Amino acid sequence: MERYLRNESMLSPEENTRLRRFHVAVVGCGGLGGHILEMLARLGIGYLTAIDSDVFEPSNLNRQLLSHPGNLGRPKAGEARRHLGRVNPDIKVRALQTRLTRENAGELLQGHDLVCDALDSISSRKVLQEAAGRLGIPLVSAAIAGWYAQITTVFPGDRTLDLIYPEGADKGMETSLGNPSFTPALAASIQVAEALKVLLGKGSPLRNRILAINTLDQVYEIIDLLPDHQDAARQPNTTKP
Repeated sequence: MERYLRNESMLSPEENTRLRRFHVAVVGCGGLGGHILEMLARLGIGYLTAIDSDVFEPSNLNRQLLSHPGNLGRPKAGEARRHLGRVNPDIKVRALQTRLTRENAGELLQGHDLVCDALDSISSRKVLQEAAGRLGIPLVSAAIAGWYAQITTVFPGDRTLDLIYPEGADKGMETSLGNPSFTPALAASIQVAEALKVLLGKGSPLRNRILAINTLDQVYEIIDLLPDHQDAARQPNTTKP
């Protein structure tokens, strides 16, 4: 299809076709989630699930791609489906206006090839990691705060978020450091790149590693979470959902 021709400079025609068979869930449709959903739709991921229980508020307008003055008060998941229907009517988008919990996570995520974490609660991220791991689904996670962002890819059984966030922690630094327009967009683009690598079995995902970004000083650093297993962490991606 002409729509995807520019993808073929980096993906083969066969890989482009495969993208239309994948099911990806995005949990959270705000700052990170809105950008993730749009980029996945433009890539041609065939089946997207947008999960969020919130509605748009005026404070979202500074950064959330899906928000505008005309949809304040409306459910984020439903607005995601409407927006993506205009962006790429060839794909299927399911909107779930619900909060992911320990009780419903398995049902919400069942049948997906990959999950993107766009949540703002550490405890919810850990619930998501647990459910994705139990179902054997790779998870691409990110967090942002002000000028800073971090991204990692969690394969089933890795429990990577337990290494990043101490026991009992819930809120990150977003509240104290702010949340501008550019940091979520940057982190989301890297999440989508990670998602594409995992789905197609390309490159070396950020497994057991964090990409830490400081846009104030333009410092980008990869931190090994398991330094004794650095070689294994950098092995080519051979996991194909």
